Amino acid sequence: MRDINIPLPITKAVLGRMFPAMLNARLSFPLQRKLMDLGSALQWLPDNTVVHRLRLAGRPAEKLTARGKSTEGAVLYLHGGGYAVGSLATHRSLAGRLAHETGCAVYLLDYRLAPEHPFPAGLEDATAAFLELVENAGLRADQIAIAGDSAGGGLSLATAQRLIARHGLTPAALGLIAPWTDPNVVPERERDLVINRPWSRACAAAYLGEGDSQDTGYAPLRGDLNGLPPTYVQVDVSELLHSQCVELAGALRAAGVHVRFTESQGLWHVAQAQAAFVAPAAAAVTELAEFLKEGVQPVSMRDLG
Repeated sequence: MRDINIPLPITKAVLGRMFPAMLNARLSFPLQRKLMDLGSALQWLPDNTVVHRLRLAGRPAEKLTARGKSTEGAVLYLHGGGYAVGSLATHRSLAGRLAHETGCAVYLLDYRLAPEHPFPAGLEDATAAFLELVENAGLRADQIAIAGDSAGGGLSLATAQRLIARHGLTPAALGLIAPWTDPNVVPERERDLVINRPWSRACAAAYLGEGDSQDTGYAPLRGDLNGLPPTYVQVDVSELLHSQCVELAGALRAAGVHVRFTESQGLWHVAQAQAAFVAPAAAAVTELAEFLKEGVQPVSMRDLG
């Protein structure tokens, strides 16, 4: 289905009613997941997207490609949802768009969710998925970018840190959409258009379980940022996570990481998921895809002539 462009005020009015109803701390997480999956019907796949269902490191996953486009490299995509909700369905559209924009295969992983599977289950799944791509998909680590949004952005950062520290493998690039990199931080405001403080605190507690809140796998912003690959951080200035993203970008630069950091105005938390009908969000996805593509296929001096 082709993109359309709905005026931002109309989109905000609709989403401003939908998200508080779905991401509600008074609802059970299984019910929230069902509601999110139902809402995903509003986020359609780009035309000519091929979806191949598979298992990656023992977990359900999807490999999304754009028909007629084939380039070397891949993107491992980790969905958001506070580590407690979100699925292949909720992020298939965004992953498909990245496949079209990068020309690469995008692997969308259904990692285990809290509270049934608290930290470090999701991190273990993401790390194992990356390792399987290296071992069984004929890809080098520097041909695989990791991308994610919100909690999936935090998980992307934690996965890269673990791969470097424990396996000596550095991903090609990181693409982080409004990443939640320290769940210990309590938002200063009550809510933004999408997420609210009670829900985020419930998710943080569910994800931590009986774990150590100071574990840098849980809060990768507090971990070792040295040696990370080029990283792109996108966030809107209206988001509850805006200040955390500003802190992350500064910390990455201080650690000597090549960082691109952009702040949109007038969008909302992970508006990129609605790129099919929000033109500014589609533009943000294109920018992210260009960054990831350059990471997995860096331009050589020969290419420049």
